[in-house]
Formats: sequence, structure tokens, C-alpha cells
Amino acid sequence: MKGSILTVTAVLAMSGAAMQGQGRQITVPGGATLPFSLAVKADGLIYVAGTLAQEGDIKAQTKTVLDSIGQTLTKSGSSLANVVVAHVYVKNAADAAGMTEVWRTVWPKNAPTRTTVVGKLVSPNALVEISAIAVPTGAERVIVTPPGWSTANPYSYAIRTGDTLFTSGVVARNTSDNVAIEGDMATQTKAVMDTAGQLLKAAGFGFEHVVSSRVYINDVAGFQDMNRSYTPAFPKDPPARATVVTGLPGPTYKIEVALTAHRGAKQAFTTPAADGTPGKPSTTLSSAIKVGNRLYLSGILGNNAQNKGDMKAQASEALVRIGRTLTAAGFSWTDVADGIVYITDISQFAAMNEAYRSVFGKQFPARATVGTGLVGADGLVEIMFVASK
Repeated sequence: MKGSILTVTAVLAMSGAAMQGQGRQITVPGGATLPFSLAVKADGLIYVAGTLAQEGDIKAQTKTVLDSIGQTLTKSGSSLANVVVAHVYVKNAADAAGMTEVWRTVWPKNAPTRTTVVGKLVSPNALVEISAIAVPTGAERVIVTPPGWSTANPYSYAIRTGDTLFTSGVVARNTSDNVAIEGDMATQTKAVMDTAGQLLKAAGFGFEHVVSSRVYINDVAGFQDMNRSYTPAFPKDPPARATVVTGLPGPTYKIEVALTAHRGAKQAFTTPAADGTPGKPSTTLSSAIKVGNRLYLSGILGNNAQNKGDMKAQASEALVRIGRTLTAAGFSWTDVADGIVYITDISQFAAMNEAYRSVFGKQFPARATVGTGLVGADGLVEIMFVASK
């Protein structure tokens, strides 16, 4: 697994020339052994792969990771000051405070949006993994803070760039004083969606503009209760979505939801069946949402009756289904810019990568890989992508 571990030294050693795909520019290649690019620029955004460190406590590792991301962004025509999104995965919930302490030194003000969850990491010594999205230097970066909301948090609630809005992970919490809202999954999901609706409105958006959603729940038993409180916000063309089972840093929180919204006209796609016939649309998510030059894909699994317990086979099948979805929407593998891979068993990381490499060859998108639980029965891997032309 050493190919998945990134340090400042590794980033410095992997400069290389940028590579151009149809809809993306690989600004920092990942090197011969890495199944991802360190940074990809596409449609005005810079996607930075999940970055880890190997040595030190949580504070030392967080500093190393953020320094590495900063250097990657410099090579891509940006900087840490231009980050709009950070997804933070900590190995231990207790380390969230130490991570945040270092985070505040990097962003004492105007911090990016942030989603923080607990997950298993591909390096046994890693304590934190951070992936990011940034805008190029000089691009629009507007922080959204609704009136009356607490300003004590170490992140921005939402950031808009052009017609795109990114929110932090929203949890069940009073917005004025940060006091947690306790209750079951349905109660907390309703609180989350109410808060998200207020945040979208403050930014000049609505739920109809949401194109992608990452949902983290702490117990798979609450999945259906979450859906019952989540889906009323999206009566038509629900956003692409991945829902996985993770720990959350706050002991009372049962759910965290991060949204991406876009003001453009959107078009929903459903993954076609293997025989080419139309797939059956879901009431809870769209297989993919196209808006402008981008395609946001849902987290897609590949488990079936024949591949139970086989990580490589499930990854291969998931990628086949993703390929059909891309084609249906008029995109191709060379347009894929960013991805997140959720796997249930970190020891099967290499098996997943074997299937993954066969699709991309050497022109990899940026990517993070995190160990989580999945809500699909017998599912071992779930893959979520963003493509761009």
C-alpha cells in the first residue's frame, strides 16, 4: 500500500508535465505507482486527491497533509487560500480536535467548507486524510454566512464560485449557538434538511439546484428513516448521492450531509440495464445529474448474486455500470476528474485497484479512498465520480 501514501517529499518528487484529457487537465500526475492523479483541473475547479502522511501525531500529520495540498495547488495555479471544499477523514474521532487546532492556523479566517467523518485509511500509520477542491487564483470565492448563525466554527457554511455552491457537512445543530439537536435518525435528518434549506436560500439557491449529495450515517439501521426525512426535499430529479456508514466526530450526531448545488438547468440520467434497455429511476437519487459541463454521478455499487465476497469482481462491475452511465449522459472515462472510493475492507485495497487501473490506464482522476460501511446488502465497494467537459 505504499503507493497510496503521500508526503511532502512525495509531492515534491512528482512534478511532471500536465496531461490533457478531453474534459480535464492533470496538473499534478500521481507518479508511476499511484492509481490517481494528485490534482486535476476541469471546468474552473481544481480537484486535489486524498492526501495522507505517515509519521507523527494528529497535529503533525495534519500539518504535513495541508502543506502537501498547498504545494500541489501551487503547481496547479492556486493556493490554500483558494480552497472551497475540504473532505476530512480522521481515523479516530478523538483526533478531530487536534486536526482542527492545526486547521485554524492555516485558515484563521475565510476557511473553506469542511465535512469531517471517521473512516479507516489505506495507510496503517495515517491518522487523517484530506481531499480538496479549489478555484484558480483570482477566481470568484464568495463565503456565505446566513444572518444570526454562529461564527465560531472553523469552516465556512457554504462557498459560492460562479453558479456552483458547496456546503459544509450539515449536522443536527442549532445554527445560532451550535447546541446539538438530539433525537432519532428521522428527527436529526429533518433538522439537517431544514438547516440546509436555510443555507441554500441565504446563498440564492434552493433544493431544486442541488446536484450532488454525500450522506454519512452512523448506523445502517437508520437508513430508511433517513430517506423518509431526506426525499421530500427533492420531489423531482433528486441529486446524485452516496450514502455510507461512518463514525461522526460529535457523539450525539447520527447524520451529516454535504451538498453541491448549481444554478444551471439540470438533466437527470438513470444507469441503463446491461442489455441496453432503460434503467428504473429511483425516488431517492439520480444515477447522474448533468449541469453545464459537469456530470455528477451517484455512488455506484457492483454487487450481485455472482460476486458476493469478491472485491475485485464488485469493483469491476461497479465500473461497468458507471461506464454505461457515462455513455448515456454523453461522457467518457477521459472526462472523469474526481472520485471517492468507499471500501468496507481496507485489506482489499489492492484488489479494488486492480479493477480500477484497467479502466483508466494511466490518465487517472484525482481520488480519495476511505474505509466505511455501505448500505447495500453484501456490497464491498462504492464509487462516486465527477466528470467534466
